[in-house]
Amino acid sequence: MTNIVGPRAVFGVIVPSTNTVVEHDYWRAGVPGVSYRAGSMYIPDPVMGNDDDFRALLGQIRASIETAVRDALTAEPDRMVMGMSAETFWGGVEGNAAFEKRLRDRTGLPVTTGASSCRAALHALGCRRISVFSPYQPIADEQVGTFFREAGFEVAAITGLRCPTAMDIARVAPDPLRALVAELDGPDVEAIVQVGTNLSFVATADELERELGKPVIAINAATLWHALREHGIDDRVEGAGQLLREH
Repeated sequence: MTNIVGPRAVFGVIVPSTNTVVEHDYWRAGVPGVSYRAGSMYIPDPVMGNDDDFRALLGQIRASIETAVRDALTAEPDRMVMGMSAETFWGGVEGNAAFEKRLRDRTGLPVTTGASSCRAALHALGCRRISVFSPYQPIADEQVGTFFREAGFEVAAITGLRCPTAMDIARVAPDPLRALVAELDGPDVEAIVQVGTNLSFVATADELERELGKPVIAINAATLWHALREHGIDDRVEGAGQLLREH
């Protein structure tokens, strides 16, 4: 339900307790009349140094998401936005659809996820052949790649930074991300896609789009864009990529 600081919309945003980037990116976009209430998923053991660690981290997310959703609902939001991405790609297209349905059934609200937002963004930008990167371990990158392929995209390359902990994701500086994009780019690649919501990439993606002359999609920008547009809010935002600036 809208309020004084969110007269156009209040979004409930579900984030891991280790995440410091999602809310920053959303507020920094500065969309007037839209406010955010975070529900936090408790992550007591943020280690994700190998595939087994990543599975365990995902288990913590699944165990605590209900509490995070419960807490966000107390602010009576108009929409639920998933400020976490790995779980939204898990199980491919069907897994994403099932995840969204569970949340809609639980909340009675429209739901925006990272996976669906990236798919919609690529369609809006007219891109089919993509390269993807994440902060994840290989087991998660496999799930991300499966989602995009099942959604009808060609995945030229996908790689993960293999960050050792969930907090280390937010410590990755722009220069290594620029170098990674350079490795993934090529004349046959129509867009670069970044997933992993605690990776600070929105501003760098905006710069790289201008330098490379092609879409570079940061998942936090894509998720905010999709949530706004699906909610009937058409404001254009500067500094966060062409999705929010032109579409």
